[in-house]
Amino acid sequence: MHIPVLQKEVLQYLSPKPNENFIDCTIGGAGHALAILELVQPRGKLLGIDWDEEIISSLKLKTKKLKLKNRLILINDSFTNLKKIVEREKFGSVSGILFDLGMSSWHLEESEKGFSFSREEPLDMRYNLGNPLTAQKIVNYWSWSEIEKTLKIYGEERYAKRIARKIIETRKIKPIKTTFQLVGVIKKAIPPKYRHGRIHFSTRTFQALRIAVNDELNNLETALPQALETLKPGGKIVVISFHSLEDRIVKNFFRKQSKEGSLKILTKKPIGPTREEIKINPRSRSAKLRAATRLV
Repeated sequence: MHIPVLQKEVLQYLSPKPNENFIDCTIGGAGHALAILELVQPRGKLLGIDWDEEIISSLKLKTKKLKLKNRLILINDSFTNLKKIVEREKFGSVSGILFDLGMSSWHLEESEKGFSFSREEPLDMRYNLGNPLTAQKIVNYWSWSEIEKTLKIYGEERYAKRIARKIIETRKIKPIKTTFQLVGVIKKAIPPKYRHGRIHFSTRTFQALRIAVNDELNNLETALPQALETLKPGGKIVVISFHSLEDRIVKNFFRKQSKEGSLKILTKKPIGPTREEIKINPRSRSAKLRAATRLV
C-alpha cells in the first residue's frame, strides 16, 4: 500500500482552501493528491503528472470510482514540461505545487523494472519506457570512469572505484542483466565489514543508477523555475527530497529566488518525518521537506 510521506506537513504548508487549484508533479499513488482534493471541494481541481504511463493508467481506473466530477486531471509526461502541460490543459490560477521526489511503493514492489535490490528483475530502472537509457546499458557499456563517477556523485558511494572495477571485470565474462547479478558484483567488490551496515550495501549503487537513468537532478533543475512561473502570487511550492543532492538543488533555488525577491522561504531548515512516521513507514526516514511562497 502506498503511504504518502509527510502528509500532515504537506497539507500544512500547501494550506489548500475550497475551490483552489493545485498541481502534483509526481502524483504516484495519489496519496497527497486525494488529500488535497478533499480540502479544495467543491470546485477546486488538481493536475496530476507522472512520467510512468502504467501509474497514470492505474490511477485513472482507481479514481473513476471516486466521483471526482472532473476535478482530477491526470497527465502522463515529465514534469520538465510543466509549463507546456499547464498551457495545453488551460490550468490556471495555481495556488500550490508539490514535488515528492521519492519512488512510489509500486515502483519498488510491482513495476518489475529492477528498482529494488531485493527482487530478481531485469536491470531497467526507467520511469518512462520511451527513455533509451537503462541501468543495464550503463553497467554493460559505460566506461570504468563514467561508472565510477556516477556511483561517487549520485550515490555518494565510498567504494565507487572498487565497484566500478568489479563491474568491468564481470561484464567481460558475462553481461550483467539482472538485479541479483549486480548485487553479487557489489558484494564481491566491497570489504566484508561493509556488507552489514545500517543500510543495505547495494543501496547507494542502485540509487546512483536510477538517478543517472532518469536524469533526475537535471530534471529537477529544469522544473523548479517553471513551477515558480506557474504559481500565482501567494501560491506555495513544496518539495520533498530523499537525497542530499536533490535537497541542495532545492535549497539553492529557494535561496536564490529569495534574494531576488520572488520567493519567501517558509522552512528555515528542512522538515523531516517524526519517529512515529518512520516506525509506520521506514522509507520516509530520509525525507526532507522544503516550502516557499511566491511573492510577485
